[in-house]
Amino acid sequence: MSTTRIGTAVVPAAGLGTRFLPATKSVPKELLPVVDTPAIELVAAEAAEAGADRLVIVTSEGKDGVVTHFTEDPVLERALHAGGKSHLLEKVRRAQGLLAVESVVQDEPRGLGHAVACAEPVLRDDEDAIAVLLPDDLVMPRGVLETMARVRASRGGSVLCAIDVPKDQISAYGVFDVAAARGLGDDLVQAPGTSDPDVLQVVGMVEKPTVEDAPSTLAAAGRYLLDRAIFDALRRTLPGKGGELQLTDAIALLIDEGHPVHVVVHRGGRHDLGNPGGYLRAAVDVALSHDEYGPPLRRWLDERLGRGAGTFDPGATVADARG
Repeated sequence: MSTTRIGTAVVPAAGLGTRFLPATKSVPKELLPVVDTPAIELVAAEAAEAGADRLVIVTSEGKDGVVTHFTEDPVLERALHAGGKSHLLEKVRRAQGLLAVESVVQDEPRGLGHAVACAEPVLRDDEDAIAVLLPDDLVMPRGVLETMARVRASRGGSVLCAIDVPKDQISAYGVFDVAAARGLGDDLVQAPGTSDPDVLQVVGMVEKPTVEDAPSTLAAAGRYLLDRAIFDALRRTLPGKGGELQLTDAIALLIDEGHPVHVVVHRGGRHDLGNPGGYLRAAVDVALSHDEYGPPLRRWLDERLGRGAGTFDPGATVADARG
């Protein structure tokens, strides 16, 4: 089966990370480690595995460290080499060997649509589609981008990733209206011409609807393979609440004009790294699957949870503990 080539992957990373303050006062949220690897490196690796050869990071003033993570650090590398720490040297060099990285600056926070639009000037002339990966979304296992590329090759247009979320959580997401699935709980019908029940034709999108107004329980999962027509649609999309330019509004405009849009329903896991609770769950999930950290962490969790009542107070002193 043919596959659409993914050349450039765009990662919006201009936010201030206010939900993680005070940590993000000096450390960009995208560099907070999921166990031992920053979120920005995880999405870069995902893009590289899908065939991308270039990562464009949309950043803001003062967040140079996000791009610096992908550059060589000769002093650190020499120290690790001299100390015989080859395993750490390999980890340090991994990011810079994934793909070419460059940045564009979003001068003010004007929404996801505006962030994606900032990448247009640096695209190559021969690129007819771009991948967009939101670093707040950790999609596990990796591989959904490759599936999305195959769907685009066979169906054309733009292809998005969706997850099926509980009804009571749907109002936190951008929600897909898919063909023959106009009500919550209805059976989903696959897109015409496909044999995969998890490939669905999109007929509309709604940003953060109420439970009553949600057209389905399929929510955007932070992975987009967008036809280059998205940039023209963004130019013709009016800003919404707070003056922000929403990517979902531009995609909805394309759908209204007959541009084919499909979703691939991801049946694996997804973690929201954009808030501390989701970040902690992601770290535990990733650590549990790690050969080195997983077994002792699982034993500790079993022991800790088995103790029942009582919580650890990081501010308590030894004297407090002794009563």
